[in-house]
Amino acid sequence: MQAEVANYALPKAAVADKALVYVVRPSNAGMMVRFNVFLDDKEADSEMGYNRGNQYIYFYVTPGTHVISSKAENWADMTVNAKAGEVIYLKQEVEIGVVMARNSLKVLSDLEGRYLVKDAALGTIAKESK
Repeated sequence: MQAEVANYALPKAAVADKALVYVVRPSNAGMMVRFNVFLDDKEADSEMGYNRGNQYIYFYVTPGTHVISSKAENWADMTVNAKAGEVIYLKQEVEIGVVMARNSLKVLSDLEGRYLVKDAALGTIAKESK
C-alpha cells in the first residue's frame, strides 16, 4: 500500500487555514444507491455531495468540531475534530439493508485514505465548503 501511494498526489490539497475532508466509498456493493454526505446537520443546504460505488468527494471545513453524516437507508454520523492544514479521511462502509443499502462511517489513516481515494472516481460534489 505504501509503495502504491508513495508518489500519489491527492486531487485536492490541504490549505493552511482549513481542514480537508475526503469521504470515500470504495465498495461497489449497492453502487446505484446514493450515499449523501452532510456537514453539521441533516438539512438540505448542508449537503456536501454524494457517492455511489467506488467514488469519493472532498470538502473543506473550518477548524473545530464537526459532525459529518452519511445518508443511505439509515443515517451514519461521525464527529471529527478538524485542525487547520489537516486531511481527514472517512470511509462509507456498505451494509445490507431492508429496502436499500445501509451505511456506516469509519475514520481512516492517511495511508489507507490516500490508497482508497487513488483508486476511486470523483463523486458528485454539491459544495466544496460550508
